[in-house]
Amino acid sequence: MKGVKVMAGRGRPPKPTAIKELEGNPGKRPLNKNEPKPKQGAPKCPSWLEPDAKKEWRRLSKELEAMGLLTEVDMAAFAGYCQAYARWKEAEEFISKHGSILKTASGYIQQIPQVSIAQQNLKQMRNFCSELGLSPSARSRLNINNSGNVIEGDAMEDLLFNVPKAEDLLNKKDDD
Repeated sequence: MKGVKVMAGRGRPPKPTAIKELEGNPGKRPLNKNEPKPKQGAPKCPSWLEPDAKKEWRRLSKELEAMGLLTEVDMAAFAGYCQAYARWKEAEEFISKHGSILKTASGYIQQIPQVSIAQQNLKQMRNFCSELGLSPSARSRLNINNSGNVIEGDAMEDLLFNVPKAEDLLNKKDDD
């Protein structure tokens, strides 16, 4: 493709610039100004998703769109998260109802397949969560205000700027 540079696939995958901006660019490295910027707007929920996956889609899509983390081109990744969620939920509900082990005909105790199904789907969900900013640790690195816009400035500088000066405290004490 003409004019497109593709980086080698070594090491940790790079964070999207939107996530870096929401985190306040903690590494202070230059941001990729040439990163593709898809048109804002959440994709339509795919009809092929399982019912619980569609519920999860409806529950999260507006929030992610408001934060600028979900666009039309993210449909497959978000659908993958929602589908993994539905399958994880189904396996966990089965385990809750039937237990996680069974006794075989020969008397051995064996783990039911739903345990590994739940584990695999939870692992997939966790991977998607870190990509989409859906986990508490991923969110703790984001820096947005209630309108979904990036908050500019340095958090430590703001904290130090708002600490009252000793003379102000003394003057206030004299006034009382």
